[in-house]
Amino acid sequence: MGLNIDKSMWTRVMFGDVAAASRERVDPTSGEVDRFIAGEHMDTDDLKIHRSGELDEVDVGPAFHRRFRPGQVLYGSRRTYLRKVAVAEFDGVCANTTFVVESKNRDVLLQEFLPFIMSSEPFHAFAIQESKGSVNPYVNWSDIARYEFDLPPLDEQKRIADLLWAVEKHSRAHADLAACISTAQSTWLERALAPQDGSEWARTAVGNLLISGPTNGKSVTANDEGRGVPTLSISAIRHGRVVGGSAVKHIDVNPEAVADFVIEKDDLLIVRGNGNKQMTGRAGLAVGGLPDGCVFPDLLIRLRFKRDKILPEFAAAQWNSRAAHSTLIRNAKSTNGIWKINGKDVKSHALVVPPLSEQLRIMSTLDHFASAAEANTVERSGLASFTRTCLDSIFGGQ
Repeated sequence: MGLNIDKSMWTRVMFGDVAAASRERVDPTSGEVDRFIAGEHMDTDDLKIHRSGELDEVDVGPAFHRRFRPGQVLYGSRRTYLRKVAVAEFDGVCANTTFVVESKNRDVLLQEFLPFIMSSEPFHAFAIQESKGSVNPYVNWSDIARYEFDLPPLDEQKRIADLLWAVEKHSRAHADLAACISTAQSTWLERALAPQDGSEWARTAVGNLLISGPTNGKSVTANDEGRGVPTLSISAIRHGRVVGGSAVKHIDVNPEAVADFVIEKDDLLIVRGNGNKQMTGRAGLAVGGLPDGCVFPDLLIRLRFKRDKILPEFAAAQWNSRAAHSTLIRNAKSTNGIWKINGKDVKSHALVVPPLSEQLRIMSTLDHFASAAEANTVERSGLASFTRTCLDSIFGGQ
């Protein structure tokens, strides 16, 4: 659904005619700024900068000399397919691979309208098309300066920008709410696992709670034709669940050869290794929705629990809790930049095991947290969809 915008008074312009890349420099050791932004501090399709680096904690290197100021737009010129566009809210410094973009003339282009031009699908498509290199593709400013689009009159820019920034503000409020729900759930679970009467529930090694496992999966090179047996990538482990969708791959193998690795309901799959230490050891519970006969790769470890001792859903919730996860990854070892745990680490990992009645009570409350989180996610998804619809109507030539 479009916005039925009248574009008869819009003017065709080149991006470089209305926007410029700031060349302001600053010595990061001068004390004029105290924070820096690198590529990892910017998120895909997110105008807000959620993280930054402190200049007194790290030597940022000679490439970090480009100063940015609040309101300027930061654009990641490396791997443009990652769609990293953010609006600065503080003074700082970035590398010369991050463009600092501003309006040339605010009587022609409003600065607050600029981020939405750069967030549009046609802009991203143009930047990707103009990128050079295969391993670490990049785009030059002179390349994206040639991007052409229809620019609304100032009053129309303001009306559109006001609408989209209102949606952005609402979306950020939901992001903050998601963080609050997650923190509240984690805090509540930690307290629930420690009885208030001063007693303690038994802590039991995982190896004594299993029907089978820990079992490493089976990996075979995947094909791009959707041919053969379905399998998963580690991206299937999301928010404590095993999710299919884009995480499903296919491998050319005899189904009988991988029959022992077929995922069943209530299997707990654990990330065995990852470049991000915080992702290592995360677990997802198989609750359905996967293709028939789907197997798990050796990047994951499978556990099957004895239901008369511990409910799989309770084990999954506790496994991903702040306290349990931090204890598990103390044993993680780094090899070539990859943090790994093994079956021995998993078997010796201890979980709190209350009576089954208490596990059910705890899960009932956690279900309320999950429902609140899901409702919030649906709302955020709706806002993101609305923004995409608006940008398509404005910049998509509709």
